[in-house]
Amino acid sequence: MDGQSDVSRWIASAKRRGQIPLLLTLLDVIEPIAPVLAGGLHTAQPLARHWRGSAGLRELADLLEEPDGIRVLRRRLTDQAAE
Repeated sequence: MDGQSDVSRWIASAKRRGQIPLLLTLLDVIEPIAPVLAGGLHTAQPLARHWRGSAGLRELADLLEEPDGIRVLRRRLTDQAAE
């Protein structure tokens, strides 16, 4: 592997596809229910092992559970968009 986290790879892929503005809007929408979504991602994580996405879902769920997780994701998206 290249040492880059799954979420960082997802963000880089979104940038290549021009989806950063869409993801920033999505973060605004899910912000009030982020902890609930995090619980859902933690629940889905065992199923994701079959598609090699387990670590990425765990990382995303952990970010959504953090009090400032949405802010961190938003910053990562905008930093990635600026590159």
